[in-house]
Amino acid sequence: MIEFEAVPEFLKDLEKLSKSYRSIYKDLEVLKKALKAKNPDGVPGTERISNLGAGVGLPIYKVKHFRCESLNGRGSRSGIRVIYAFQQEENKIIFIEMYHKSNQSNHNRERILIYFNS
Repeated sequence: MIEFEAVPEFLKDLEKLSKSYRSIYKDLEVLKKALKAKNPDGVPGTERISNLGAGVGLPIYKVKHFRCESLNGRGSRSGIRVIYAFQQEENKIIFIEMYHKSNQSNHNRERILIYFNS
């Protein structure tokens, strides 16, 4: 059984996005179900983030195909990105960041390094 956690900044990101996208909490639950059903790197539209440095021991993933019900007709191409780490030995997913690509061009590398650089 996969467990889910989130860094504090992720919760702030989620709250901020919920003001524009009312369904975001429900949409995140759908993503969690998909991650439980499949291998965390096997969800369509998910890619592993590389070039984070040797100190980052956990695989970090970016979900590019995040379905948002509030964006009618956009389907999985909503523009919302979710960044997470997968701790395989503990069977845990840690959500790191959530943003819309129109507000931010790429993931926050510094945030990832703060939490996952050993």
